[in-house]
Amino acid sequence: MTHAAPHVDPIEALRRRESEKWSAYPDDVLPLFVAEMDFALAPPIKTALARALQRDDTGYVNTRDTRTARAFAEFARDRWGWEPRVERMGYATDVSTVIVEALRRLIVPGEGVVITPPVYPPFFDFIPEAGGTVVEVPMLDDGETYRLDLDGIDRALDAGARAVLLCNPGNPTGTVHDRETLAGLSRVVARHGASVVSDEIHAPLVHPGTTFTPYLTVSEEARDHGIAAESASKAFNLAGLKTAMFVAESDRMAELLHELPEEVAVRAGIFGFIATREGFTHGREWLDAAVAAVVANAELLERQLAEHLPAVRYRRGAATYLAWLDLSGLDLGDDPAAWILEHAKVALVSGLDFGAPGAGYARLNLACAPETIVEAVRRIAAAVDEGEAA
Repeated sequence: MTHAAPHVDPIEALRRRESEKWSAYPDDVLPLFVAEMDFALAPPIKTALARALQRDDTGYVNTRDTRTARAFAEFARDRWGWEPRVERMGYATDVSTVIVEALRRLIVPGEGVVITPPVYPPFFDFIPEAGGTVVEVPMLDDGETYRLDLDGIDRALDAGARAVLLCNPGNPTGTVHDRETLAGLSRVVARHGASVVSDEIHAPLVHPGTTFTPYLTVSEEARDHGIAAESASKAFNLAGLKTAMFVAESDRMAELLHELPEEVAVRAGIFGFIATREGFTHGREWLDAAVAAVVANAELLERQLAEHLPAVRYRRGAATYLAWLDLSGLDLGDDPAAWILEHAKVALVSGLDFGAPGAGYARLNLACAPETIVEAVRRIAAAVDEGEAA
């Protein structure tokens, strides 16, 4: 079934937004960096938020209200065959808070936490914030696909690391780890008596033909030692509304969540509760249309690069609205995003922010109008041509 693509306002209207994507740079810069969508909000979310404003409903969240957690649980059941129990869930402002608060309780100060670059840049900061030490085990890259280095993770845990911070689906690569890989990770972690925090914020954005497997479903070991970080913020463009969820599957991890200070949940936003509930319950058709629009933009980007920037390599991921571009063929140095911002006035995220494997790479946001993709490639190609002619 096909759905109409989500509406995107003209660029002049987008520039009136106060969010980071559209306010961080001057108007001559085309912003394709931070992971915000240009798509108009899902109508059910917009309607529910408008009704909340009409009733002046801008107070504190009711942390005992389970409707938002139930909405996620029902979405997980219908999309992924997973039925998390509401009594083993908890609320927070965002996935970063879930990660930090979970790690604070899973490690003692100074212990190592494994991350797998290239990976979401704040992971490098979350771990010290939680009191831990970053241990990098880069993903294996055979030139076609990325996968977890389970042997490397095994060695890191054997050397003393006590947790793994997993990004699944992967940001920036769009990698969706299969059940076999995740089950293998769970066995490695269990063998060392360690823990996993699985950031699954991009899971609702898995592309058609790909199966997302929640970490907490892959084995008894995973259920025993894992905590999942879930949110509607990426899927429905709700980052500013501040709501995410802890999810546990074992009594041991659920007890850890129940011991969290009430303030961790109270800091979430009431608009986030409302929007999350509406998105997971009534926004699914919009979400499918958004994913279809992203896939169409990915195909468009491939065609545009092949025609105008054939030296750029783009390996399409199986999830997210983020494109991971290998720009090393343009000979712009380890940080091509900086050169592109200066010379082409296109803002991308530097690949270096994602760890050492990101040298020569940049991340581009695909959740925009198709003409924005065309304009971005045109600007970059023109700047490269001018640089070569100089």
